[in-house]
Amino acid sequence: MTRPQGTISPILTPFENDGRIARDLWILHAKWVLGQGAHFLSPFGTTGEALSLSLGERMQALEWLIEAGIPPGQLMPGTGVTALPETVELSAHAVGLGCAGVMVLPSFFYTTAGDSGQARYYSELIERVANPAMKVILYHIPQNSGVPVSPALTARLNDAFPDTVVAYKDSAGDWNNTTAVIAAAPKVAVFPSSEAQLTKGLASGAAGCISATVNLNAAAIRALYDATIAGKDVAEADAAIKAFRKIIQDAGLIPAMKAVLAVRSGDRRWLNLRAPHENATLEGGEKLLAALGPSADHIGRS
Repeated sequence: MTRPQGTISPILTPFENDGRIARDLWILHAKWVLGQGAHFLSPFGTTGEALSLSLGERMQALEWLIEAGIPPGQLMPGTGVTALPETVELSAHAVGLGCAGVMVLPSFFYTTAGDSGQARYYSELIERVANPAMKVILYHIPQNSGVPVSPALTARLNDAFPDTVVAYKDSAGDWNNTTAVIAAAPKVAVFPSSEAQLTKGLASGAAGCISATVNLNAAAIRALYDATIAGKDVAEADAAIKAFRKIIQDAGLIPAMKAVLAVRSGDRRWLNLRAPHENATLEGGEKLLAALGPSADHIGRS
């Protein structure tokens, strides 16, 4: 994989009542999302509560997916944390397992480091992992991280590491930034973080989407992607997936999706989130399912 494309799910992380990752639910959900049509899974993104998980938990849970038969070539785990040695450890582990890519946040907290400081961070990461199989997806979510991955930094890193820095996830929700990255780094696969921008993105040179709601609506989003690529009329399908997304997004993506899964699966463990988040509720899930109507009939079914 030199330039990924398609629909990618930053999968939810289910927890036991005592806070441990629920291995059985984790594997079951990952397989269901892939079975619904997602091209790739991205464990340990924002949706997966990655920064509430320890390094050891993330590495073990990634191994669980592969041990369960999920091809590592369909996995793009998040590996970015503030400390470079830990990002190196997570990234080297994922690359060593054969994962398709690693999604890497900039080193956040030191918000004045600027593009030059972040270029050093990413460059040292690549040099320390020292594995030509490594493929990096830059992760831009400045509203959470406080640190942007600018169009200029993206172009700079792709120029320096053209076979390694191959993709960019734009979670800022700013279409102007998305188009600026596409223009500045045309060899980089750019992924908006919402399927609401999927058709517009594909028409503008984006590669697909990496979206939280692929967790629940993978089949419809994949069908929209395929139909758009084929040049079909997608107006009705596009409107439907945007409506689905808005209902979930307005309710708070992580607790909303976990609440829906708890109701549909009958497994209350889906209600568990890690601090500082508050847990989801069954009542919230029931309200969301009522709002989603028939568009949610597939959820919880194999």
